[in-house]
Amino acid sequence: MSLREQLCEYGRRAVEQGLVIGTSGNLSVRQGELVAVTPSGVALDRLTPEMCPIVDIEGYLVEGDLQPSSETPMHLAVYETTAAQAIVHTHSVFGTVVATTMTELPAVHYNALLLGGVVRVAEYATYGTPELAANVRAALEGRQAALMANHGGVTIGATLEQAFEATRLLEWLCEVYVRGLSVGKPTILTDEQLAAVVDRALNPPAFPRRTP
Repeated sequence: MSLREQLCEYGRRAVEQGLVIGTSGNLSVRQGELVAVTPSGVALDRLTPEMCPIVDIEGYLVEGDLQPSSETPMHLAVYETTAAQAIVHTHSVFGTVVATTMTELPAVHYNALLLGGVVRVAEYATYGTPELAANVRAALEGRQAALMANHGGVTIGATLEQAFEATRLLEWLCEVYVRGLSVGKPTILTDEQLAAVVDRALNPPAFPRRTP
């Protein structure tokens, strides 16, 4: 599947799973010095491969008739400072709720470790600006996900599939936290508890094999 075909596939999934509405949200995938990105002003479930522009890592349009997403500078800034090969940015409901009310998403479940731990909320800045790009880069340091104040969420991965699954996990964690608040005060895992999870994952128990 080509880079552009990947954008169409995961763009459609983002809409189907309610992670974006209208023309909000954008995705990109990198190959060497080139980046395929979703275009500006087109709903992600209406994309065709030829609609998706290709830019170089410096932001110059290399191929395509449509303008790249307005958030392309943020994508390129993240590629510049991380090992990411794919980025997913959405305006999902629970992620945006947390991003408008919190400065971070605490470790309400140990699966937060799959995103690097506590998810930071990048300071607010106007979309498409260098200021937003810088804020997101800072929030992503050592993480696979960040929230963007009063905006949405962004995740990264070695593949578009990995970045998309990180987005799904981020939204699930946000939903657990928000719904937990409706019942009571969510219990947050301590650093010691999270360290024990890491140790358990690195040193799984060996189950004895039953002999006849």
